[in-house]
Amino acid sequence: MNAILEVESLRKWFPVGGGLFGRGQKQVKALDGVSFSVNKGEILSVVGESGSGKTTLGRVVLRLTEPTGGAIRFEGQDITGLSRRALRPLRRRMQLVFQDPFASLNPRMSVARIVATPLMVQGGVGRAERRERVAEMLELVGLQPHHAERYPHELSGGQRQRVGIARALAMNPSFLVADEPVSALDVSIQAQVVNLLLELKEKLGLTILFIAHDLAVVGHISDRIAVMYLGRMVEVAEAGALFRSPRHPYTEALFSAAPIPDPRLRRSRIILQGDIPSPLNPPSGCAFRTRCRYALPACAEAVPPLREVTPGHFTACIRDDIALQASVSTP
Repeated sequence: MNAILEVESLRKWFPVGGGLFGRGQKQVKALDGVSFSVNKGEILSVVGESGSGKTTLGRVVLRLTEPTGGAIRFEGQDITGLSRRALRPLRRRMQLVFQDPFASLNPRMSVARIVATPLMVQGGVGRAERRERVAEMLELVGLQPHHAERYPHELSGGQRQRVGIARALAMNPSFLVADEPVSALDVSIQAQVVNLLLELKEKLGLTILFIAHDLAVVGHISDRIAVMYLGRMVEVAEAGALFRSPRHPYTEALFSAAPIPDPRLRRSRIILQGDIPSPLNPPSGCAFRTRCRYALPACAEAVPPLREVTPGHFTACIRDDIALQASVSTP
């Protein structure tokens, strides 16, 4: 499949502290050498603990946050060093759905104006065409025409998130970053929004980078899953394969807590010891080694590269001799 997004050795370091003129300044390594690709028409989900760098990754690939290093290619074009002016035409093709639908919508704007804002910013669209496009987008996301004149506080959480999705789709993008789009919603509404994204993917041919921490949601929506730990990707694989047979010890522990809908299947629960290390001072070598029950002295020597262990299944672990216990089994 053709990749719509290719990321190579992406870094984002945030400077903190330091004295006069930045002397002694430390760096928070939010992203530290991340490489992956997203194929056209697929949903790639990014999962990991809080602080793993998921949200930063989503913002950096859209160039909403500037990268420290590495390369970002969108639809075959290197956008890493593009100026804001050169990047502007590409904004039509890449959009973001925010986590909190209430905080991301202007409370002083009607729904119609919120959805029309991207069209107004980009220009070249007349008032009648904007009105037509707004009506089309609201229908697409399952809202009624009368919602156009309402304000965010008059809507439910699910309706607000639908407005956010409609705004993101107004420019007819090919690529969508959905940053925890259902985490602020009631559980009863989450499934509706997830199913809406799946419908839009099929109907519009969208490609989605889906950022989440809820593994049940991720298992339902994903074509492939990428697992992050402390600013690095540790495993990438097809969704079913990752749930059935994780190859990295961190994925094993993370997915051991995921519910399995079939009562005939079992998975041993794994409790990680210790806290996630500080990104100000990450461990040498494999960042997970301080909490890994399979760690060897060699794990401290070098950062393990993401390598293909079976077709389409990549993991960043030096050990091939361990039999992970998180694989699904039948009693």
